[in-house]
Amino acid sequence: MAQEKLTRETVVEHALTLANDDGVGAVTIRRLAGSLGVTPMALYWHFKNKEELMSALAEHVLSRVTADVSPGDLWHRRLRVMVEALVRVMREYPCVPDLLTEVEDKHELESFKRATEATLDVLTAAGFTLREGFQISSYLLNGTIALVKGRPACSRRPLDAEEAEARRQRRLKLESLPRDRYPHMVEYGATLAEPPDVEGYFTFGVDLLLAGIETLAARPSS
Repeated sequence: MAQEKLTRETVVEHALTLANDDGVGAVTIRRLAGSLGVTPMALYWHFKNKEELMSALAEHVLSRVTADVSPGDLWHRRLRVMVEALVRVMREYPCVPDLLTEVEDKHELESFKRATEATLDVLTAAGFTLREGFQISSYLLNGTIALVKGRPACSRRPLDAEEAEARRQRRLKLESLPRDRYPHMVEYGATLAEPPDVEGYFTFGVDLLLAGIETLAARPSS
């Protein structure tokens, strides 16, 4: 790719593909330049270092988190839609959880600040203080990251051979436990004979994240 045709957007899109395919750690200036067919110096016209590139990558992805909400919606409806939108983008771009962990200045990203402000607006409408709102916002972000990173090993149908074997081995280990000591774990192992319900996993996970917040919001005022 000729340097004069290399745009900032092109660099970010290639970096996103590389991060999704091989992990955030694989995104280096040298490797990215090689995939684009340019010298590393060509990338420095757009980003002065890797940290700036990673921030741009995070900004690019987070800008795709769009929640279809209306100001007239009840607060818990708005919050659910926002969390589901974040989960959806993280599922589409597997690198996002690790990317958000790596970018130290994510609180300086415009998209991150907008998302935080929107979340605080919802949470104050629910009756939380701003201090509580910031705590809840952090909890929701970290909880969503954990939810996506802990997704079932299988996310496709049907299971490929490697996934099927890993699942079978896990099931055998659980079912081989002494039933008199671990009856519930043994019974759970039997459920691994069936493919995981990935959509059910995410629906339940979002419910779990939001249930505690809704319960706290409904507590009597002191």
